[in-house]
Amino acid sequence: MPAARFAEQLNVQIGNELAAHNQYLACAVHYDALTMPQMAAFFYGQALEEREHAMMMVQYLLDTDADVTIPGVEAPTSGFADVVAPVELALAQEKKVTEQINGLLRIAREEHDYASEQFMQWFIKEQVEEVATMSDLLTVVTRSRDDVNDIEEYVAREQGGEGADPTAPPVAGA
Repeated sequence: MPAARFAEQLNVQIGNELAAHNQYLACAVHYDALTMPQMAAFFYGQALEEREHAMMMVQYLLDTDADVTIPGVEAPTSGFADVVAPVELALAQEKKVTEQINGLLRIAREEHDYASEQFMQWFIKEQVEEVATMSDLLTVVTRSRDDVNDIEEYVAREQGGEGADPTAPPVAGA
């Protein structure tokens, strides 16, 4: 069973991941409304990925006989000034999630909860990738803010096609 402090904070993180899901869904809808199908698809995919992260955390708690609480989340930001704003928000969100994940790892270490520490390692690696992806995307979107076709071409060329990560934790309900 995970340390009580870790399990409590992991339940909070489930809510954070579900809030990220909703935020990415709002970003996707924004791009869909602008008829930017590549950006919309990218953010719909990101939304599903965040939900999957939440469900990995749920499965870990279930597997370790810890209580699971699915918290409510605030409504996401859904109005954006331009094509750059959602990506700026996404990068800030990924940096915040990185801090949250690092905090969970810190709690696991402080509590000598080695199984939970090992569980968090995958999320550390994932956050490095997520911040890099959003940082690169922000650079491209900022540079091409007046040419959505360039943005769409970049996303079509550079994003997706990674496939399932065999090292990822199991997902509840999958």
